[in-house]
Amino acid sequence: MSVQARSPAPSPSSLSVPSRNAGTPVSASPTRNPITIRLRKILGTNFTDEATTEALRTLSELYGTQSTVSGSDSKAQTDGPDSDDDWSDGDANVGLAVQDHRECLNETASRARKNLRRDLENKLAQGSQQFLQAFSEVDQKLDELQNHVIAMRVACDEAETQLRLSSEASQSLLDRAESLRSEREEVEMRKSIVVLFLNRFTLNDEEAEAITSRDVPIGPRFFEAMNKTEHIRNDCRVLMSGEEGPTKAGLDIMASTSSYLEQGYEKIYRWCSFEFRQMGRDAQLEVDSTMQQAICRLSQRPELLSEALVFLTQTRQTGLLSAFLDALTRGGPSGLPRPIELHAHDPIRYVGDMLAWVHQAIAAECEFLESLFGLGGGQEDDGRARRMVGAVRTFRGSEEEGWVKELLNSAVTKLCVPLKVRVQQTVRSQESSIVSYKVANLLQYYMLTMRRTIGEDALLSTTLNEITDVSYKVFFDAIEAHGRALLRIPLDPDDPSLTPPLPILEHAQLLREIMQVYDSSLLDDTTAEPGQTFNRILDVMLDPAMEMCAAAAEEKARYRPQWDRAVFVLNCWCYLQNVLEAFEFTSEKRRTIQEKIDERVKSLEDEHYENILRDASLYDTVAIIKSKSSSDRLSHVLPAQQLQPILARFSLWLSSPEVVHSPRLSALTSPSLHSTIHRVSLARVTKAYAQLCEEVRKPENRYEAASTLLGMERPFGQAAVLWAIFGLEEESEESAAD
Repeated sequence: MSVQARSPAPSPSSLSVPSRNAGTPVSASPTRNPITIRLRKILGTNFTDEATTEALRTLSELYGTQSTVSGSDSKAQTDGPDSDDDWSDGDANVGLAVQDHRECLNETASRARKNLRRDLENKLAQGSQQFLQAFSEVDQKLDELQNHVIAMRVACDEAETQLRLSSEASQSLLDRAESLRSEREEVEMRKSIVVLFLNRFTLNDEEAEAITSRDVPIGPRFFEAMNKTEHIRNDCRVLMSGEEGPTKAGLDIMASTSSYLEQGYEKIYRWCSFEFRQMGRDAQLEVDSTMQQAICRLSQRPELLSEALVFLTQTRQTGLLSAFLDALTRGGPSGLPRPIELHAHDPIRYVGDMLAWVHQAIAAECEFLESLFGLGGGQEDDGRARRMVGAVRTFRGSEEEGWVKELLNSAVTKLCVPLKVRVQQTVRSQESSIVSYKVANLLQYYMLTMRRTIGEDALLSTTLNEITDVSYKVFFDAIEAHGRALLRIPLDPDDPSLTPPLPILEHAQLLREIMQVYDSSLLDDTTAEPGQTFNRILDVMLDPAMEMCAAAAEEKARYRPQWDRAVFVLNCWCYLQNVLEAFEFTSEKRRTIQEKIDERVKSLEDEHYENILRDASLYDTVAIIKSKSSSDRLSHVLPAQQLQPILARFSLWLSSPEVVHSPRLSALTSPSLHSTIHRVSLARVTKAYAQLCEEVRKPENRYEAASTLLGMERPFGQAAVLWAIFGLEEESEESAAD
């Protein structure tokens, strides 16, 4: 095998199939050559297969150790002590070592091909020997464990025998101990039931003393005893509602607890009555938790609570009245703030200070009563959220809110008389209507505030409502008297001006101040529409002024016929309308005034149109055209000899400055009215001229050379030229006529 391994491999040319010549016979098949078959088998082997690769790796590990050992021995033999003498010896040794390594590898491969099966069997036998040795050690350990288990079983059997003997000997003692233990548990259970029953359905000495003794004050100890008493009664009712019916023990418990509760309520009543009598002496009212719990307990006895609250009502009435009189005459501590009576000369401040003091006192009193009945929490309580400042106070009908409403109304009852007397005296003494309106407006604001705070049915709200009505009556009487006086004022006959007179200016200034007061007030949200309550004031103030302007203008026109009353009335009414422009709540009245102004403007347009026709010498001509019947010929009524001078004068008028600017309308204070009236009148003149030209051109009117007659003077018989001269749009004719 080694000889075959060392023999050189045949060249590829020798392995190739010999070529076939034409005259040479075909040789035997090359596949029968054993060398060729072996080489093809080797070349066709797939060394990428995992199984083949794993087998080769195993053989390499099996024979790698033997080849390494043999190679090391051969190298040790070649290396001697004189191996490093010179380079030539070293190179010879290296070559010899390489040759020996190749021979060793060839020998290993040759031996592997011969002894592969034997080597594998030896390897398996060696592994089996190792397994047998390991299992023999395990078998020895298991034998030792079995011996220990057998010894332990023997010891347990002996212990079980001893326990059986001991149990049989002590069985009687165990039975006796068990019976005694059961009896003890039963006795303990009965004892605990009795103790629990007594603790739950009876009061101890300390709790009974807390309820009945006057030495124990109202406090947490007292309320805990009251709570326990109520719980005892509730539990006792449950027990007595059973199938067996009321028992003697239950009746005794109900009687004893009822006695304790009545004594407790009497104690709370005496304590609350004493505390209520002391509350009138304190300026700052504070309610502690003890008082709140006492009122909550006493509310279960309404008759006792009503009697106790009588003392509170009397105390608070006296205290508030005394504090109000002190604020009027003495002022605050050390004289600050100063007494309210010192400002009696200033009615607005005087009334405002009194109402502000009452409002502040009611707010403090309401806060005190709400905290007294437990209604002033910051969070929601029983579905009732905390009221925002200035919001309407709504009473939901609960018992506590009813008490608060009644007590608040009673506490401020004595304040109504001095407040009403002083306010009415101040209001009736005023001569200025603007001051009267400011006071009435202030009273109305506080009246609405009190309605939101204490309700509409409260005595103070009713009193403020009466005072407010009196104040407004005084105010309306004043402005009505002012309007009647305005109607009696005549115009100066020697004054040629057409502007609003001084009485109208003063009256408008008074109205402007009243509107400013109303606009700055907080009463706009009290009505469905802003300004609805102000319409009566506008009617009382403006109707006499407008009537005075028209009547006085008519009266003056009789003395001075040349004085333009129409322009004067329009100037006055436009001035009054301009006064209202700055305030949105006067829109309805402004529309009413505008309707009356439109009527006057329409009348002035007619007058101005007739004046223009007279100035342009067309008045008689237009009148003839409108008055003639359809059967009459215009040339007979208005011959051409008369029409030609008329057209000449009209043409001359077109060159005058009155076409652009009217001297009469220049007196109007509203430029828009001046422009509108003049343009509408010019449009009507244009329409009248167009009608004249149309009538002249009609054949039935028998004008000779009608076009020549009209074309001699401007606007040459063309209405479009007249529109251009007037500076108007031709489309504006229809709008002007409308």
